[in-house]
Amino acid sequence: MGIFGKHMLKVIEWKDETKNTIVYRYDVNDRYAIMKGSQLIVRESQAAVFVYEGKICDIFSAGRYVLDTNNLPILTKILNWKYAFENPYVGEIYYVNMKQFMALKWGTSNPIMMRDKDFGMIRLRGYGIYSFKVKEPDVFMREVLGTIKSYKTEDIHENLKKQILQSMTDTIAEAKIPALDLAMNYQELSEMAKRTVGAKFTNIGLELTDIAVENLSLPEEVEKMLDKRTSMGVIGDQMGTYTQFQAAEAMRDAAKNPGGLSGAGVGIGAGIGLGNLMGQTLGQSMNGMNNNNNNSGGNTVKVKCPKCGALVKENAKFCPECGEKMGTEICPKCGAKVKAGAKFCQECGVKLGEQVCSKCGAKVKAGAKFCPECGEKL
Repeated sequence: MGIFGKHMLKVIEWKDETKNTIVYRYDVNDRYAIMKGSQLIVRESQAAVFVYEGKICDIFSAGRYVLDTNNLPILTKILNWKYAFENPYVGEIYYVNMKQFMALKWGTSNPIMMRDKDFGMIRLRGYGIYSFKVKEPDVFMREVLGTIKSYKTEDIHENLKKQILQSMTDTIAEAKIPALDLAMNYQELSEMAKRTVGAKFTNIGLELTDIAVENLSLPEEVEKMLDKRTSMGVIGDQMGTYTQFQAAEAMRDAAKNPGGLSGAGVGIGAGIGLGNLMGQTLGQSMNGMNNNNNNSGGNTVKVKCPKCGALVKENAKFCPECGEKMGTEICPKCGAKVKAGAKFCQECGVKLGEQVCSKCGAKVKAGAKFCPECGEKL
């Protein structure tokens, strides 16, 4: 037992075994007191603050100190310790953690509204991390701490997170970055937000050392629209192609449904329309394939032989299959020469595309080799 029935503290130190304590109040009370010669140990990334009767007096950075009137000037003046510690000190000592508190999370509880030139008004959700440290212990204790014994990161996290979200909302609005380009500008947004919110941290004795945007997500409907736009970009941005693409998707969905088009919720009229659309789509695709096949040897145009129906080059004089002279046809009724492809004879007016059997007079389809009625060779 020491002077006045108090225990004298010979060594004053705080070994921080936590990861989230910002300020810790060292126990100096009616049973324990500090006298001249007591040693104060302040570790790296710590600061020790002496408080007497609610007023901040002396602040110590990292090091080992033997307490006397030389290194406690303010307390010495307040307590009239002109020559020595004549009375024990029973004030308060606070240890302030000066290290960085890293990877604290922030995220949007409500969507951030953004005006985009491509999609109009959209809602963004985002999240990320931030880090901070105490820069001015006396300012932090005056503005934030109060009189509690221990102050942790979770005690101030909600307030800091709100400041970051407010700054991030303003930053996104002022940056006017298109929604499609947000992902490639996370670093720029983080730096802008850090400059904006940094002053608010400084006002309470803190320093925002880092802030990072990890993700900004678009609404589901906008993401689906982007996926479709990307898919269309692969096959070309043409209206016909888009129609084929939509029709193919509709058929795929209908095929997955056990009830077909009806089971998929498509009515009779819509089903007929979809069928027509698919027919046109497939027809266009087949025509494209045929044109490619016909033109595989070049851009040569072919016509039908009027006798055997074989495909012959447009400028050929004779059919390579039957030897028929190309460019003209013979009217089956009057024998006049008619231009190839004509539907009626210009001499007698008979409808072409048919021939008459010389034996029984039956009408026979052009190109037939035998009469279907009597079997006569044509």
